[in-house]
Amino acid sequence: MTAVANASKSEQAYAWIRSRISAHAFGPGYRLVLGSIADELNMSVVPVREAIRRLEAEGLVTFERNVGARVTLVDESEYAHTMQTLGLVEGAATALSAPFLNATALAQAAEVNERMTRMLDHLDAHAFTELNRQFHTVLFEPCPNPHLLDLVHRGWARLSGIRDSTFAYVPGRARHSVDEHTHILELIREGADPLEIELAARNHRWRTRDAFLDALHTRIAHTPGEGS
Repeated sequence: MTAVANASKSEQAYAWIRSRISAHAFGPGYRLVLGSIADELNMSVVPVREAIRRLEAEGLVTFERNVGARVTLVDESEYAHTMQTLGLVEGAATALSAPFLNATALAQAAEVNERMTRMLDHLDAHAFTELNRQFHTVLFEPCPNPHLLDLVHRGWARLSGIRDSTFAYVPGRARHSVDEHTHILELIREGADPLEIELAARNHRWRTRDAFLDALHTRIAHTPGEGS
């Protein structure tokens, strides 16, 4: 197999495994058996191994001694810390991006947010999550600090395995989210103080975290044997 063909198969394996994780077909703790995945995709284990190493670098897969590769377990503490960190770095990146967001970019973000709004009455958590990613990407991607932008990308990659479950778990959060998007766009259009933009973007992320954790605690409290 040539290097080019192997790279193509590795990309195919990466996309397939990642989509299964995002759709929760491979849930937290699921063991990724290289041979089985290779058979499923009709390829050798070499590109599958490369794909899994790439997913490990993104934090979606972990290797355990004497066990092998598993989908990363994301517990309450992990989620809370990741969202707290992402709120800090994404808020700063959005504020630094603001001067570089022209009318075209802001219109693009507003159009995405409008699509999210139209979805509220019949929420598709997966599609809503993808639109949410597109919205925020428009706002933080022009950040002129590459190190800060790298941290934002890492945070989103870390969350990608559980992001769908956030809006599925707390569907009421979706409506508040699009309202907060509108507010952030208004601040940027008005040329608000960078700190005000940063805090709006930061608190937007943290409100999602808090809503998810509140719902989680409520569910645990109402689960027999869990809340006692």
